[in-house]
Amino acid sequence: MNPMHVIDYRINGDDMQFVEIDLDSAEAVVAEAGAMMFMDDGIVLETIFGDGSQQSSGLMGALLGAGKRVLTGESLFMTVFQNQAAVRRTVAFGAPYPGKILPVNLRDVGGELIAQKNAFLCAAKGVSIGIAFQRRLGAGLFGGEGFIMQRLQGDGLAFLHASGTLYERTLQPGETLRVDTGCLVALQPSVDYDIEFVGGIKTALFGGEGLFFARVRGPGKIWLQSLPFSRLASRIVAAAPQTGRGGREEGSILGGIGRVLDGDNR
Repeated sequence: MNPMHVIDYRINGDDMQFVEIDLDSAEAVVAEAGAMMFMDDGIVLETIFGDGSQQSSGLMGALLGAGKRVLTGESLFMTVFQNQAAVRRTVAFGAPYPGKILPVNLRDVGGELIAQKNAFLCAAKGVSIGIAFQRRLGAGLFGGEGFIMQRLQGDGLAFLHASGTLYERTLQPGETLRVDTGCLVALQPSVDYDIEFVGGIKTALFGGEGLFFARVRGPGKIWLQSLPFSRLASRIVAAAPQTGRGGREEGSILGGIGRVLDGDNR
């Protein structure tokens, strides 16, 4: 694995945050494609396969890194931003939707972090961004993020994005917490993660909390988000009026009954 690049940063904003990263000469940061907000003159960007942590191992290493990203549902490519000027330069990355940017020094969490597959924003070059398979069938099938989550490894800085308000909690050995599956952003590998049925058919079908909870058991840190983007998106779609054939809005409170009364029951 390549040595970590040491970077300085500042997080700006409240609910629509962006992170400014200061790069000394020859330092670099790797980011998701399309995350860049601005960059100073002297910073050069390069699109690469995978995460850049295995570029020294040649084509096979690059293909392996790209293959990992395909399995997590991300793009084949990432972008490296390197400062080729002789003086310090700045590059900034913006969050894709309202929420908080979480800076994590991987050295402080044991060199490894498990995150939901769409939480990663950017990291110091040298951080490995791989895959983490869920060991339990239940967690894989019903855990909201499936069998595959992202595994961040290294001893440098990585930046994650959480939707809504970010909540960090340290679980003591044996301490258990039940969490909505979409609210789990990241956890240390020492935290045990499984899925638990909410119980009762009536509660499962009409309780509004879904069929399953994520059950996390310490020791270790977890990070939660108060408003998963999938939940926000579903509310927006449900509330958005839909235009019918004649230009009428069909998103009324009567729904299908209203369309029957309007004479359009197809």
